[in-house]
Amino acid sequence: MTKTFFFAAVAAATISCSTIDERNAEMLAGRIVPEYEIDFVQIQDTVDVFELQTVDDRLVIKGNNANSMAVGLNHYLKNYCDVTVSWYAYDPVQYPSVMPQVKEPVRVEARVKERFFLNYCTFGYTMPWWKWEDWERFIDWMALNGVTMPLANTGQEAVWQNVWRKHGLTDAEIRSYFTGPAHLAWHRMNNIDAFDGPLPQGWIDSQVELQKKILKRERSLNMRPVLSAFNGHVPEQLKEIYPEAAITDIKHWGGFPSENLCHFLSPMDSLYPLIQREFLREQTRLFGTDHIYGMDLFNEVEAPSWDPGTLASMSEGAYNSIASVDPDALWLQMGWLFFYDQKHWTEENVEAYLKAVPQDKVLILDYYIENTPVWKLTDSFYGQPYILCYLGNFGGNVRLAGNFHQTSERIEDALANGGSNLAGLGSTLEGFGVNQFMYEYVLDKAWNHGMNDSEWVEALADRRIGNEDPLAREAWKSLTDSVYIAGSFSSQTPLMCARPCLEGFWHWTAIHNVRYDNSILTRIWRKLLSVQSQRDTYRFDVVNIGTQVLGNHFASLRDDFVNAYRSGDIQRAREVGEVMIALIDDIDALAACEPQLRLDRWLNDAAACASSPEEVPYYTRNARTIISIWGLHTSIRDYASRLWSGFVASYCKPRWEMFIEEIISCIAENRAYDESAFFERLEAFENAWATQDQTIEYRSPGDFRQLSLDALEKYGL
Repeated sequence: MTKTFFFAAVAAATISCSTIDERNAEMLAGRIVPEYEIDFVQIQDTVDVFELQTVDDRLVIKGNNANSMAVGLNHYLKNYCDVTVSWYAYDPVQYPSVMPQVKEPVRVEARVKERFFLNYCTFGYTMPWWKWEDWERFIDWMALNGVTMPLANTGQEAVWQNVWRKHGLTDAEIRSYFTGPAHLAWHRMNNIDAFDGPLPQGWIDSQVELQKKILKRERSLNMRPVLSAFNGHVPEQLKEIYPEAAITDIKHWGGFPSENLCHFLSPMDSLYPLIQREFLREQTRLFGTDHIYGMDLFNEVEAPSWDPGTLASMSEGAYNSIASVDPDALWLQMGWLFFYDQKHWTEENVEAYLKAVPQDKVLILDYYIENTPVWKLTDSFYGQPYILCYLGNFGGNVRLAGNFHQTSERIEDALANGGSNLAGLGSTLEGFGVNQFMYEYVLDKAWNHGMNDSEWVEALADRRIGNEDPLAREAWKSLTDSVYIAGSFSSQTPLMCARPCLEGFWHWTAIHNVRYDNSILTRIWRKLLSVQSQRDTYRFDVVNIGTQVLGNHFASLRDDFVNAYRSGDIQRAREVGEVMIALIDDIDALAACEPQLRLDRWLNDAAACASSPEEVPYYTRNARTIISIWGLHTSIRDYASRLWSGFVASYCKPRWEMFIEEIISCIAENRAYDESAFFERLEAFENAWATQDQTIEYRSPGDFRQLSLDALEKYGL
């Protein structure tokens, strides 16, 4: 036997003896840290667990399955190698060339069985343009952070197309019933129809193949993806096809006109289980099933009746329609409605709705625990299992927000006092872009890693810069103690990204309400700038914090400008107005240094979805619309605004230039500011930016450190 053949035979024998989970963990490690040689060993245990130790100069990671071994790998990378793995494919994983040793054995067990991740809205605010390479990294990130139950909404329009064809609808009618890609999340949640449609057939077809790849990879890493079930949302044409069916019109959502609002088929109608059966069978044919189905009947809309008995009959009918197709079905229900509409979802109504479903057959997401832990308002959801979730982001807004210590306390309180039906932890973020560490922290709380919060923050500081540095640790301690002190709310954004107004904020969708001292954040920014690091994560932190500092300062300039207007000081108004515009330019330039904070990436990814050059304007228009005007009504305008380079320069800056010019004209002409008239002009600009294919000039990335230092000096911060 030759030497080459001998080693090949040994390698083949080794591979053949390894388990599927071991091989899947090895492949994940090969994608994340390809130069590291790690032995993965599957062990038997009654809980999710991982073990680490260096044996004969080789790292050995043991775990009960591939998911647990992935968490073990991440624990090693974070706490021994000072490495952060981004959820974005374009962010490189920067790790030391020499593997640090784990000299003492480490064993970490899961504290809860399930770890949930994603929100229906994330598929609109972050993921509508993702390709497989984006999903591949993100799925790896979920595995590294122990996610067992990801929401998996991609590709369901093809399922619905096949179902509605059976009921006599044409493809043109079906595609017009769907919304544009970025708005599909709200179509799926029974909020809007037809907006920015018809949905291209190429999009529908491409998403089927993408979903198959997503599900295959998620399942290979021991995740049980949450697919959809029929929630009563039907095309308007069914009212004519089935005139006797109990179909009601949704009367209001988001300020949309009646032609965009949805239609709801009662689960008590005999047509409901028929459509459910058709949908689930077709979905299973295309995508298989893990027997978990997301189904939300009344997301931000009123139920046809608020009678407890009727609500109970509806939830019972909805569950039975799933169980009749899949006896092993588990219904996943967002708990957002119980928080969002507490007026109607009284304790009596919640109890009736949940108890009508057999015990342990509905799993509730306690959606927004950093604001209101609903388990405390509902007697722990009346015994039905639930998952505690941190939301943390609305609309994909780019800003610093999160109540770090309070979230920790609430998780520990629930684990101690939330009842034996607490099934897990997770997150329901609406968008990515900032504060990745908060989601990693929440998912880390699902494991008994033995680190207190102070130790966890120190390790976080180390991995953000790639080594231990006392100044970085001080900066992150100040961030978690003095800046991340209040939970996110809808919709929190720097004032510069919102429609201009004389005071406060113009609308609930764009609330500038900083609940910390900006001078503290400025000192943190300065402290980080004194740290030396080549890590991309360090650059992101400096840019992210810097744009927030400058964005906060913009609000004080706006107030100075308005004071000049009210005192009739035109010279002062001109001076402050010039500084405001200069500050916007400097924020745009600093944001351009960070790939996560660039509009061109968002629009280029949208354009890449087109199957022909003629389709490009359709996709880019849809991408522009959701982050600016959202829909054509002002009701949710600015809700998903972004502090992104390119967006700031082409959308935010012109609005403030128009405002400053108008106010200075008011002073010069000694007339009162007419906000209604100005908003009409502003709305015309906003609509044109969103719906017309205009050329946008983008800045090239500069020296983020020098830009930061220059801004601090320029604005006296």
